[in-house]
Amino acid sequence: MKIHWTQIAAAVSLYPLLTAVHADTLQRDLWTPAEIEQISSLSLRALDALPPDPSNRVADDPRAVALGQSLFFDTRLSSNGRVSCATCHLPEREFQDGAPLASGVGTTSRRTMTVAATAHSPFLFWDGRKDSQWSQALGPLESPVEHGGTRAQYAHVIAANYRTEYEAIFGAIPDLKRIPSIAGPVPEAAAARAWAGLSDAQRDAVTGIYVNIGKAIAAYERRIQYRASRFDRYVDGLRQATSTPQNALSPDEVAGLRLFIGKANCTQCHNGPLLTNNEFHNTGVPVRPRLPADAGRLAGADTVLRDEFNCRSRWSDANPAQCAELEYLVTGAHTLQRAFKVPSLRNVAQRAPYMHAGQLATLREVLDHYRRAPAAPAGHSELKPLRLAANELQQLEAFLHTLSGGTTAPPMPQSVTAPNQNR
Repeated sequence: MKIHWTQIAAAVSLYPLLTAVHADTLQRDLWTPAEIEQISSLSLRALDALPPDPSNRVADDPRAVALGQSLFFDTRLSSNGRVSCATCHLPEREFQDGAPLASGVGTTSRRTMTVAATAHSPFLFWDGRKDSQWSQALGPLESPVEHGGTRAQYAHVIAANYRTEYEAIFGAIPDLKRIPSIAGPVPEAAAARAWAGLSDAQRDAVTGIYVNIGKAIAAYERRIQYRASRFDRYVDGLRQATSTPQNALSPDEVAGLRLFIGKANCTQCHNGPLLTNNEFHNTGVPVRPRLPADAGRLAGADTVLRDEFNCRSRWSDANPAQCAELEYLVTGAHTLQRAFKVPSLRNVAQRAPYMHAGQLATLREVLDHYRRAPAAPAGHSELKPLRLAANELQQLEAFLHTLSGGTTAPPMPQSVTAPNQNR
């Protein structure tokens, strides 16, 4: 039987497609139905809708989103006019800065956490000392090493530059003529004295504007989310009959995923579609030399209960019954000593260095730390040594790279200029 050359050409042209389809079928066949369900729980498609924030009545007001975005990039919200929220939370770097320690007007003692998807987290910062995005936004503004300013200064910035936008959302700005340009409950002595010299009504007027700054910034930050990654597309391929060759993972990446949900026990803490349980754990992270002692969640839990701006404060828009996270908060337990928040692993390959003070430079160093499970500098590490071979560590690292998908945020309005990145 003669085979015409056109038949050979057709068969050759179909070979890559047939091979790819066969590869996809093989990848689906690698997993049991129960494993596919477990893997699917890690996909962004499993993420709940954006949760409401009862403590922030303007959280979903588009006008607040626009104002908050402008404030996020405004360097006038700092003592030296050179630092904005975006100085440490750079959009082009997954809304973090890639530095071991955050730098504003000074240098902090911790790593910058990304603000992406923090609307889904009940507590913010490495120690959980804030319980809302708006209260989190306020902390750095008065920190002497971050923005370094005072709430009176920021109130004057709003009155001079954002009056129309602000008043459309929050109502009339109080008279600030008798309010000094620098005043607030901060460590700086002159500013603190000026604050003490104000009446209760004046302090409340200034603090009200300050709080609304945080609530506007939070309305913007709520919309900063993760984009789907190659892993998410792989999960789609596992669950649907319409899988495409682009959805496939390499053999090493598949092996790494199997380790992630199995032998390596990563999902004990890095679970759910954001790959974090949003809790706090002591994992024996080493001390960074020349930094002050850091008690982690042990201090953070007490701080959030005393916070001037927590969910149960008079500045919150929530009813006390809507603040269940504070109602059942555990404090004082020895297990909280040097426990730090579990970060999301989404885009993790783009977020070196790692841990709360940038102690580990690469993903390989992180995986080796978990393999060795060293004793904690203080408190008790929850880690147990992982008995993983060198090739298994490589496979885990290969899988972690599949979690990169970038972030999405509201488009930059033309009126917003790029932040001054000088520090």
